[in-house]
Amino acid sequence: MAKLWQKNYTLDSMMEHFTVRNDYINDEELVLSDLIGSSAHARGLERIGILSSSECRVLLDGLKEIAELRKRDAFPITISDEDCHTAIEGYLTEKAGEAGKKIHTGRSRNDQVQTALRIYMREASLKLSEATLGSAASLIELAKNRDVPMPGRTHMQIAMPSSVALWSLSFAEELLEETGMLLSLYDVLNQSPLGAAASYGVTLPLDREYTANLMGFAKVQNNVLYANNSRGKFEAFFLDHAEYIALTLSKLAQDLMLFTLPEFGYFSLPRELCTGSSIMPQKKNPDGLELARSRTALIGSCSMRVKAIIKALPSGYNRDFQDTKEPLIEGYRTTEELVLIMTEMVDNLTVHPEALKKACVPELYATDRVMEKVLSGGNFRDSYRSVGLDLESVEAEDPVESLKKRASVGTTGNLGIEKDRSWLSALRKRVSDESSRLQGVYSALVPGITEVIL
Repeated sequence: MAKLWQKNYTLDSMMEHFTVRNDYINDEELVLSDLIGSSAHARGLERIGILSSSECRVLLDGLKEIAELRKRDAFPITISDEDCHTAIEGYLTEKAGEAGKKIHTGRSRNDQVQTALRIYMREASLKLSEATLGSAASLIELAKNRDVPMPGRTHMQIAMPSSVALWSLSFAEELLEETGMLLSLYDVLNQSPLGAAASYGVTLPLDREYTANLMGFAKVQNNVLYANNSRGKFEAFFLDHAEYIALTLSKLAQDLMLFTLPEFGYFSLPRELCTGSSIMPQKKNPDGLELARSRTALIGSCSMRVKAIIKALPSGYNRDFQDTKEPLIEGYRTTEELVLIMTEMVDNLTVHPEALKKACVPELYATDRVMEKVLSGGNFRDSYRSVGLDLESVEAEDPVESLKKRASVGTTGNLGIEKDRSWLSALRKRVSDESSRLQGVYSALVPGITEVIL
């Protein structure tokens, strides 16, 4: 099909490549999202008399056929199409003739893309939340080692008594918090830009509330110019939240690299999760953990790319927005993969209690000695100085019993694991309920589609 903007000339081939670049490749990810938006738009056009009921039906049948083709990787998008939106309209026009030529009535490629991206990000938020909660669940399970002591560290040096459970739950709670933040963002993403057109709406009596409801959005994004100006900004919101999750896992990866060193021996990974050296036959390297750090940087760069693109753009549509698609999709896919591989590593981690107990050297208890003096009536500063000037007299104690002495909320003797499990359960229910709701929305619009990200 000719380009959606086609005029009475042929675009220079170099300009075609420059303006399209990888957009048609990235749009493989957006086909199903666009089908959902196009189905709602077709029904909206029928509602205001632009399409007859028979025209609408043949278009809906065509959208269903495209969905089936897409699932079999049999719906190609070429550089001459520019994007999936042209490819979809071309298929509908070939199948439905005049009706296919009407599908774009009242919308710009801008709000068409915006709607597809909003649907995509909405589901990406749920999928990433589900994966992250899986990682949190694995870390909570690791906390069954609640009586296994572990040296706490600051500045990477021996600090105070800790436990494997305290360590693992610190990451679990961070991921639960970040999932909650992502689900709060979901509420921002869950508004429909369809009907905004090229930023200023159209003179047709489009029922934006009706189409928003069909697509399962909580509301319409009201101001049509704001709907446009939020493009890129919402993508950056999503990528920032993804980066927070990645940063947590990067810290976890760094800890595991240290604690699986032979010199530490606190934990070990199975050889199946380690790679080898091209020259040293004995090596089993934790390359996955190292790449977790670098992938975190990659995810952060995706967020920065989007913000750099939209920085200082004038209001209204600008073609710059096209280049926010690639970092969005790359950032999401990379984060999801990172979460899943880190979950697998935690699931297969072996804990070595004896090595951990052995690491609980006398100096670990220096602060405990200070607290004992305080409880006996001494003031903190003099007690601190007294212990600090006589560290040789600090003796080790039973590391397991030491954990029980810490009874304040959130410490080794009062971890609150059940609270974490309840928190996890509540978040999982929210994700599950919303995912189920959207499955119903999608299948009602395009039979056969239950999710827009394959």
